[in-house]
Amino acid sequence: MSKTQKKVTYSHILKYTGLFGGVQVITILVGLVRNKIVALLLGPSGMGLLSLFNSTTKLLSEASNLGIPTGAVPELSAPFENGDRQTFVQRVTMVRSWSMICAIVGMLMCMVMAPWLDQWSFSWGKHSLHYVFLSPVIALTAITGGEMAILKSTRQLKALARVSVVNVFIALVASVPIYYFMGERGIVPSLVLMALVTLLLTIRYSWKQVPLHISLSAQCLKQGMDMVKLGLGVVVAGGLGNCAEFVIRSFISHHGSVEEVGLYNAAFMIIVTYGGMVFAAMETDYFPRLSAIKESGAKLNRTVNQQMEVSLLVVSPLLVALIIFAPVLIPLLYSGKFIGVVAMVQVMVLGLYFRALTLPLSYIPLARSHSLMYIFVEGFYAVALVVCAIIGYNVYGLYGVGIAITVVAVVEFLFLVVCMGVKYRYRLGRGVASFLAMHLGTGLAAFALTLQDNCYLTYGIGIVLMAIAATLSMIILKRKTSD
Repeated sequence: MSKTQKKVTYSHILKYTGLFGGVQVITILVGLVRNKIVALLLGPSGMGLLSLFNSTTKLLSEASNLGIPTGAVPELSAPFENGDRQTFVQRVTMVRSWSMICAIVGMLMCMVMAPWLDQWSFSWGKHSLHYVFLSPVIALTAITGGEMAILKSTRQLKALARVSVVNVFIALVASVPIYYFMGERGIVPSLVLMALVTLLLTIRYSWKQVPLHISLSAQCLKQGMDMVKLGLGVVVAGGLGNCAEFVIRSFISHHGSVEEVGLYNAAFMIIVTYGGMVFAAMETDYFPRLSAIKESGAKLNRTVNQQMEVSLLVVSPLLVALIIFAPVLIPLLYSGKFIGVVAMVQVMVLGLYFRALTLPLSYIPLARSHSLMYIFVEGFYAVALVVCAIIGYNVYGLYGVGIAITVVAVVEFLFLVVCMGVKYRYRLGRGVASFLAMHLGTGLAAFALTLQDNCYLTYGIGIVLMAIAATLSMIILKRKTSD
């Protein structure tokens, strides 16, 4: 690869990391406003009802969509990258056909299971009919997932960003009047409406790439078996992660208290949200690019290492800021009652340095449609997380869980480097190693500041460390993207 091509690639990664990071920020801010208004309109019981309906429909969607939103991307990316229009159109038809089947099956499953969903979700009232009326959400979500995969594979990244931003604003404008006039009775119509809006926004762009065509022939459906196998691997791997989180929360609940579960969940959500602001571009931009590379060796290594470098350089100054200002941020996002989770968050942030590196590595098996390999690495992470979290909680309580999560992040990174090296001949770039050493040093220095009691010293030197980390990242990124 020429020097100019490398600079273009770095510019591309940085551009779309910033684009989807900005989308995440807008989504979070508008979501906070919407949640605040909805909470005032519905009250605690209404918010609880909304949460239960949301979590149930999400669970049914993930169980019935066969992982097509992820599994379809490698199937579509290769022919699109190679310019094979005929094969690409055939595979788009196959993806849409499978998505339609998943939509029908998921909707019927929600309707049939409505009485049991009511029993499992509620200890009061009768909500079976609510789940019947929510069944279109499952169908609409399944179809949207297939159309999203088409946009990702065709690199319609600006369209994806536009859909996300417009969708979150429509959710604010449309749902608030519904809740204002209908109260809790408006929850189900609101969820169905938003699922429909998301689909309409998506197909506005995806149908421009390939006009709608569906075929339920045996040959068409047979072509999708590799996609389904990979998708099921994604579903299984996601289930392992959800099980790990469930076990940890249950363990804390039984050996601690419900309040500690709430604190743990608050810390977990802060880390996920903060990391998502930078890592959002992984699935929408990086995954399709990686899926188009079918050979192991230099091109694969270069693509993965470049993504790792940019992710680390962008996220590192933000991580220093989170470590230093966690005592201010957490009460602002929640309340003063959550101040006890500050130390846990600060130690968990150190794990995000390694998370920025493990995510690009973990996409390699997915890009190759190696579902068993993906399940293996995700299973290793889930088991390690549960074991270390339990040990950490028994020794240091919630702070010990934070330490455990960071330790597992380090172990997972080393494990993936070895596994990807053996399976796909991946080699860690020198730039990645040097940038990690440099920025992890500023992160550890910031963390060390939090261990002493002088807040003026912490904030004073912490701001200097933030400036150092930001300056280093900007100098390196400018050098890599300049003409």
